[in-house]
Amino acid sequence: MHETEVIERLRGLATHPGARDLRDDAAVLDNLVITHDSVAEGVHFLTTDPPASIGWKLVAVNLSDLAAKGARPVGALLSLTLSENDWDRAIIDGIEAACESYSLPLLGGDTIALPPGAPRVYGLTAIGRAGEQVPSRSGGSSGDKLWIAGTLGDSAAGLALLAESERSTGALVDIYRRPIPLLEMGISLAGHATAMMDVSDGLLIDLSRLCDASGCGAEVDFDSLPLSRAFIAERGQDRSARLFAATGGDDYALLAALPADLDVVSLSLPQAPTLTCVGRLVAGSGLKLHDRDGDVPLPESLGYEHRASISPVDDRL
Repeated sequence: MHETEVIERLRGLATHPGARDLRDDAAVLDNLVITHDSVAEGVHFLTTDPPASIGWKLVAVNLSDLAAKGARPVGALLSLTLSENDWDRAIIDGIEAACESYSLPLLGGDTIALPPGAPRVYGLTAIGRAGEQVPSRSGGSSGDKLWIAGTLGDSAAGLALLAESERSTGALVDIYRRPIPLLEMGISLAGHATAMMDVSDGLLIDLSRLCDASGCGAEVDFDSLPLSRAFIAERGQDRSARLFAATGGDDYALLAALPADLDVVSLSLPQAPTLTCVGRLVAGSGLKLHDRDGDVPLPESLGYEHRASISPVDDRL
């Protein structure tokens, strides 16, 4: 089954208001924000990735969902699959490092053993304390400006380098292996955002999900997409490079819709990361892209979607 078909089928079970009709990054229960993400070998990480970085990434991707809801981490439940002693120890080292870095206490979870040769899969449920406002994907309206906190394409570019050589190193590889959840930025934006989510599967596909939930379309200025110096040095910044950055995924930037009359300069925001306006929500549906050369045709694939017959992670390039 296609990922969207599975979610549509599960909506019949998710009748509690806190589930937000399964159209959001997380559930909201009383004053708690709850999210769960898994990482799987061959899908989210390479067999050759250092196991400590995989443990870090497991925690970071879940905290990114809390960041998108403006929630402060309060605890986590861990699903740990056991395989080889040295590997397992290194995975736990990475989990421990991330939990200590973001003051995330482990509350419990489950462990199971895998048969030899089975792909490794790890899961984490992160729990956060909600702020006064928990932005959803569905609150945006025509006229809202679209902002991105962070940069796009770095992780996908790092993964591409590793596909060429597993010995590749550098800033892009580091970002792919150890993403940084933008918790403080998310907390700062949550009280003002009409809609917000993190960019995990690619800007275009995630923006399309925000638009669908909000009943809007979007116009995107491709020339304004935030690219890092490391990305530009490796891939350039022409239309092709920007399409790569907008569809690669694994960015863990934040995508926020803010009222058009809001002066972001007046907000008390962290110094990093950068906050960049990339377009606006419009009446109607669908995405319209443009750059200095004119309209940009939508690519065949807007980003990454899970299917029952999953391709290896290095086939996502």
